[in-house]
Amino acid sequence: MARKRKGRDISGWLVIDKPAGITSTAVVNKVRWALRAKKAGHAGTLDPEATGVLAVALGEATKTVPYITDALKAYRFTVRLGQSTNTDDAEGEVIATSPARPEDEDIKAALGRFVGDIQQVPPKFSAVKIDGERAYKRARDGEEFDVEARPLWVEELVLIDRPDPDHVELEMICGKGGYVRSIARDLGEALGCHGHVVTLRRIWSGPFEVESALSIDEIESLAQDPALDAHVLPLEQGLADLPRVDCADVAAAQLRNGNPGPVIASDVAYGEECWAAHQGRAVAVGRYKGGELHPSRVFNTAPAGA
Repeated sequence: MARKRKGRDISGWLVIDKPAGITSTAVVNKVRWALRAKKAGHAGTLDPEATGVLAVALGEATKTVPYITDALKAYRFTVRLGQSTNTDDAEGEVIATSPARPEDEDIKAALGRFVGDIQQVPPKFSAVKIDGERAYKRARDGEEFDVEARPLWVEELVLIDRPDPDHVELEMICGKGGYVRSIARDLGEALGCHGHVVTLRRIWSGPFEVESALSIDEIESLAQDPALDAHVLPLEQGLADLPRVDCADVAAAQLRNGNPGPVIASDVAYGEECWAAHQGRAVAVGRYKGGELHPSRVFNTAPAGA
């Protein structure tokens, strides 16, 4: 018999402003401890030195993580011109330098190459898998290997500031799987001057914004205090990009059991993915077909903190 997991059955989202110097997993563990939550996970890893929005899913909200992972995200980051590093960030060793410093207009012109559907090669010091092994492990072991390019949608990439000739501050909105370090590296190559990331901050992720995020200090000060529950957002926040349909009592029971159920939909196309609500709470996610929702995920929803 499997051991029963200890903790509270609390469901929802807690948005954290992750500081530098801590892993995303460590943040999740701290949130789980602070709320005494049975289950928690995050939507989109941030590198240890990166800061900003880390959306932590609790309980049933973990089932909505893919929708946040797939959503658009915005990053503000600083690129150091004139240097390449082996990690494409300031943590690595400098492997190439250049005295060239492009003008602002040259930078703005080059940014256009990285907007739209692009192919991006992830850094060798990253968590992508190469023949079943993490790339960063191979890189740390000194192995020579190639990382295949991957598709990425970049909606916007703009120059925000040029504090000095060596640094540029950029802002990017992109889809799933974007590596800001790769953008900095490739931009430096395109400009003929090399480049790497020195600061990186995620300012929003899907519906979650850094302005409403809690700091780690706030999490620690409210740890295991009922007041922290008031900051837990409903799991429905993770479904913000999907259309909503509504259902009655009988249909809600059918959907929760994994069976198709009749729903009320005003503007949902046949076969479109949507989520069903009963009395305002998420019941299931699935495909709308002929007046029914065919569930792919079901939620055992209960009020946060129950």
